[in-house]
Amino acid sequence: MATLSIDLRQRILASYDKDEGTRDEIARRFCVSLGMVKKLLQQRRRTGCIKPRHHLAGRKPKILAEHRRAIRKHLQRKPDLTLAEMRAALSLDCTLPALHYVLADMGLTYKKRRSGPPSRIAKTSAKRAEAGNASKAASNRGGLSSSTKAGPRPI
Repeated sequence: MATLSIDLRQRILASYDKDEGTRDEIARRFCVSLGMVKKLLQQRRRTGCIKPRHHLAGRKPKILAEHRRAIRKHLQRKPDLTLAEMRAALSLDCTLPALHYVLADMGLTYKKRRSGPPSRIAKTSAKRAEAGNASKAASNRGGLSSSTKAGPRPI
């Protein structure tokens, strides 16, 4: 739904101020919802301004500027904090991905170094595959390759 222009907002309020009808009649006349007329009147009464307020909409951030400063201090003291440890240290009420995005926005990343101990349960890097040979047949259909002279594969 598109934002109402300032001109239309002014005409709606002028019509209401001149007592040219009820809020419902004014809404029908200007082809807007009754709720929009109510919101305009309420916004003018509370703020004195009728400009669109989309920039104020949406979820408010839980990690503020003072939190960002505290994050920097914590990371200077102990640079290998995990996200969960950092959240606990700062007593933040946010998700771990939210904290990750804030760190990325601040230009701070946590990357495992190759100098760390190797994993005990899995390889840290895959072995490089050998290069293919163009002289060999490359069939994925399960048919015969040029190097085997056997009959059809058992099913």
